[in-house]
Amino acid sequence: MHHFEYHHGELRCEGVEIRDIARQVGTPFYLYSQATLTRHYTVFDGAFAALPHLTAFAVKACSNIAILSLLGRLGAGADIVSGGELFRVLRAGIPGERIVFSGVGKTEPEVAAALRAGIRMFSVESGPELTMINRVAGELGLRAPVALRVNPDVDPQTHPYISTGLKENKFGFPVKGVEEVFLKAAAMPHIRVIGVHQHIGSQITQIPPFVEAVERAAELIRSLRAAGLAIECLDIGGGIGIPYEDTQPPSPEQLAEAVVPILASLGVHIITEPGRVIAGNAGVFVTRVLRTKEHTDKNFLVVDGAMNDLMRPSLYNAYHKIIPVREPLDSQGVLRKDILADVVGPICESGDFLARNRTLPRPEEGELLAVMSAGAYGFSMSSTYNSRPRVPEVLVDGTTVHVIRTRETYEDLVAREVIPWQ
Repeated sequence: MHHFEYHHGELRCEGVEIRDIARQVGTPFYLYSQATLTRHYTVFDGAFAALPHLTAFAVKACSNIAILSLLGRLGAGADIVSGGELFRVLRAGIPGERIVFSGVGKTEPEVAAALRAGIRMFSVESGPELTMINRVAGELGLRAPVALRVNPDVDPQTHPYISTGLKENKFGFPVKGVEEVFLKAAAMPHIRVIGVHQHIGSQITQIPPFVEAVERAAELIRSLRAAGLAIECLDIGGGIGIPYEDTQPPSPEQLAEAVVPILASLGVHIITEPGRVIAGNAGVFVTRVLRTKEHTDKNFLVVDGAMNDLMRPSLYNAYHKIIPVREPLDSQGVLRKDILADVVGPICESGDFLARNRTLPRPEEGELLAVMSAGAYGFSMSSTYNSRPRVPEVLVDGTTVHVIRTRETYEDLVAREVIPWQ
């Protein structure tokens, strides 16, 4: 569900016409619905209400501090993977006890900052990382709460770039022999082993991979407890998909219905890490048609948004539905004829596209298009490639428009660069 709908021929975000926002901030820009974010978080969190749990939003999906603050006020925690994300989350007002620090490349300064912030736990990915955390915690006179991330070797049946739970992926400890690693960790003087962590991938559209992974985690927890370890929490990760195209992923309620009976018998505190399922359909990317290039063999709609703004189509060949902001009627009130075209941006790369071989109502020059389901891994993956300033982010709450990130300027692009001979 989302709150982007046509009203009298104009696409609205909640109670505001998107065309009016474009007049205010220019194009391109990202646009989020507060009502959608709130609903998605509430539905996901409520699905696990039968168990003691923490819903830790995956910050990498959408990291604007206004959105993090909104989710934090609703009770969300944060799943972070860098010191920068730690800084963002704390700035947004989410307390340390609701923060989980994941990722394979944590640095000593990041670990120290997280320990000082009193985070809930580190998700530890390797033996050397465990040794480093023990050393840093000792230097600070602290014990670091950790969960060891276990790679369950479960195929999530998703894009290979966003699969994280197979044995060939870089994440976590192999499940074979991991009990010995837990025992070694528990013997370290500045480590407090509190849990097991797993995350098998992103944009998962089927229930069975989740069930298989949770069953393996439950088996491991029982084995660890038999060995004398007091495992108190299980982080089952995130990864549930959203309907970008024709797929119909399971709902949070369906996911919970499948895994809660397995989890309930463990008597552990459950942590989940949803990202895309909360933010994905809560945001759109709005771009303007610059011109149409029509050839015998190929047509192109050239827009002012590009791969530096929305990377997913170029990186994953990801599908995003694209619709006109004004319903495509001609002057007689009849639907305009369609055009089959690639939707491309101004960047000097053949990989710069938002859609390929897409059938769309033939647009007019200057017309606005909305790239749907762009709230997750949209702005957070954007860059300034080709010296293109990053775009604004806008949040709508009912009929109120908040610019939660202003458009970068050319001066911003060079603000930290230095010509040494001047």
